[in-house]
Amino acid sequence: MSNLSPVIKSIQDIMRQDSGVDGDAQRISQLTWLLFLKVFDALEEELELTRDAYKSPIPESMRWRNWAADPEGMTGDALQDFVNTKLFVTLKELPADPVRNPRGYVVRGVFEDAYNYMKSGQLLRQVINKLNAIDFNRQSERHQFNDLYEKILKDLQSAGNAGEFYTPRAVTQFMVDMVNPRLGETVLDPATGTGGFLVCTIEHLRKQVNTTEDGTLLQQSIRGVEKKQLPHMLCVTNLMLHGIEVPSNIRHDNTLARPLREVTQADRVDVVLTNPPFGGIEEPGIEQGFPADVRTKETADLFLVLIKHILKAGGRAALVLPDGTLFGEGVKTRIKEQLLAECNLHTIVRLPNGVFAPYTGIKTNLLFFTKGEPTQHIWYYEHPYPDRVKNYNKTKPIRIEEFDAEKAWWGSEADGFAARVENERAWKVSIDQIKAANYNLDQKNPHAADVISHDPEALLADYARLQREAQALRDQLKAILAESLSGPRA
Repeated sequence: MSNLSPVIKSIQDIMRQDSGVDGDAQRISQLTWLLFLKVFDALEEELELTRDAYKSPIPESMRWRNWAADPEGMTGDALQDFVNTKLFVTLKELPADPVRNPRGYVVRGVFEDAYNYMKSGQLLRQVINKLNAIDFNRQSERHQFNDLYEKILKDLQSAGNAGEFYTPRAVTQFMVDMVNPRLGETVLDPATGTGGFLVCTIEHLRKQVNTTEDGTLLQQSIRGVEKKQLPHMLCVTNLMLHGIEVPSNIRHDNTLARPLREVTQADRVDVVLTNPPFGGIEEPGIEQGFPADVRTKETADLFLVLIKHILKAGGRAALVLPDGTLFGEGVKTRIKEQLLAECNLHTIVRLPNGVFAPYTGIKTNLLFFTKGEPTQHIWYYEHPYPDRVKNYNKTKPIRIEEFDAEKAWWGSEADGFAARVENERAWKVSIDQIKAANYNLDQKNPHAADVISHDPEALLADYARLQREAQALRDQLKAILAESLSGPRA
């Protein structure tokens, strides 16, 4: 098949006719569990050819080839009844032992919160027949489908709040390139989303694979945790498409729910790459698993504490954080103080507005640190818009080529980044300056001229701040006046 894009589009058009499927997020969820079973079956075909006595964890009658592959097979009410009362019930109850039955564990994890939204068995049969036109065992089609899958994930950005699961490919690529995971290291994304960081890491590590043993090492080195069902399902399918045979190390769970004191040495990892959810508030009780002095309900802050804790000595991390974490006070100050005491936060790349549009307009930063030595100074790099670009959007996203300047400037951590020099985009701030600023990491570029912002949101925020300050002054004056008018007390 020369172009898979029309296939996926026609599938979505069929789903739009079904009364049970409401909106993009449900369409993508429906498409994903079907895709997962189709991809799983294709990978099983390969395993049956290459492994003697391979046994599927899925009962024979529930395997894609036996209920979905025949275009003249079950349809209408019979198909609906089979899917709802047999297929889903069976897959949700598969024996789920990650050691003895890892493939069954993966399938059950994908289906435990999945749902068949389609109400029409006829339309469901049409969708299945369209999917059967894709041959995942042909390398060319699988490669093409990977690109298409990336597009499906991007489409989630416009599906309400589902956009939070997608980090622009250029950002994940740059972070992986700079952290440079090496074969044999364990790599974790504790807020996996749809698996963008892990897929980039797999591609990065695959270049280092030369032997069968290397390949086995790669299979074992990828770890992830995702709280929400849809991105978890998308992630597991994504990793299978990228050659991870048994993604049993991708857990459907809330990383933050496990108390930090229960983290053992075996849980620690060499590399963390992640874009934790920000702006979110955790459910009551989650913060009780964290040390008393850094307890907060704010998701991004808890992830920062967790990442610092879960890294091995010498471990490296890169993560996306909003401006609010950089300048925030209170608990945020204590978290940053501990981070800088225990880790070398060597680089902060400041991204411009719009990188995560349309999901959020919040300004974001990429933090790079290594655990084991305190921070002496932090290098900042302000990422500019390309020429003639005033903002990023869906049709003009940030591109990997834009990071060439950072890559050329980066240098080597082994020599303490000795080759780095200050320029109009890069500057260095000492730990003493950071401490004097009460651990405010929102350090402005000293080489940039003061730019007047005409951004309506920024202007409104400034206006609101000035209004609050004016009101506070009025209140003070009223209090002074009231005191003076009450006269001396007897």
